[in-house]
Amino acid sequence: MNINGLNRTISKAHEKKIITAFIILAALINDAIADRIADSMVLIPGGEFLMGNDKGLSRPDERPVHRVKIDPFWIDKTEVTNAQFKTFIEATHYVTTAEIPPRMEDIMAQLPPGSEKPPAESLKAGALVFTVPKEGEYWWKWVDGANWSHPEGPQSNIEGKDNYPVVQVSWFDAMTYANWAGKRLPTEAEWEFAARGGLKGKDYTWGNDDPTKGKPRANIWQGEFPKQNKQIDGHNNSSPVGSFAPNGYGLYDMTGNVWEWVKDYYRADAYQLDASKKLTINPQGPKDSYDPEEPYITKRSQRGGSFLCAENYCASYRPSARMKSSPDTGLIHTGFRCVASVKHHD
Repeated sequence: MNINGLNRTISKAHEKKIITAFIILAALINDAIADRIADSMVLIPGGEFLMGNDKGLSRPDERPVHRVKIDPFWIDKTEVTNAQFKTFIEATHYVTTAEIPPRMEDIMAQLPPGSEKPPAESLKAGALVFTVPKEGEYWWKWVDGANWSHPEGPQSNIEGKDNYPVVQVSWFDAMTYANWAGKRLPTEAEWEFAARGGLKGKDYTWGNDDPTKGKPRANIWQGEFPKQNKQIDGHNNSSPVGSFAPNGYGLYDMTGNVWEWVKDYYRADAYQLDASKKLTINPQGPKDSYDPEEPYITKRSQRGGSFLCAENYCASYRPSARMKSSPDTGLIHTGFRCVASVKHHD
């Protein structure tokens, strides 16, 4: 064998060792990523399911029931916590929507034409807080200085609540966090598929047993809303994530605790278009928003119900239930969780 042939033989042998080393390294890295993801996320297998509900407590925007197919994806086991969100804030110095005074033009864009402008001095940073109302009062109040780290106003804080879901976050805040974390918000379809936990056609994430009877299954309002919360589940407000049994996929708080932002625009008639197809694959939601109750406000969808959902009022502690809000709104009972596409990690 001449020297050139020997060099080629050595080069090929060396190249083979390098390729083998890269394969081993890649496997180790993938295992490390998989281990990290497994600590905080669950791999949802994907598949076909019937989305929506047309019986029982269902509302018009949950109908008609339609067939949907979802690809596999990762989803957070729990809602994003105060501790996780604090890490994000400290790393990025991000300022949440509730910490920025609203602009007059944004307020007016959400009101019917000809509406009177609110006083300029009223445009202060803050968010909506629930309070048990007195006779004739409404239970939502704008509180100056309410935000994710002071959920009920400047006098409140989140000390000792690292493992509680972050609240008073807007859809924009949730999107920004998800992008920073290398994840994204789930679609409505992904969220509902995950919430059902592998069960088919059941009213709740655990089956059909009434959530107001027997051992508490979720953090919801027990009693007559909004005046009396019996706190049978042990909580008057939000609860630490994972306080109740998980669903069939090992996901916590897919029912109650706090509403969760999802990616989709909200339309009351969103399911009608999907239902016109035999099968909708990985639906991304409508291209725009329309809520006939407030036609001037662009809204995004929320899922899962909250600690304010009661049998006599909201009853949205069901996997098919839908809620909506303007994407700049912060609320004491609204948080989120993230997902990641399988192709990004496998």
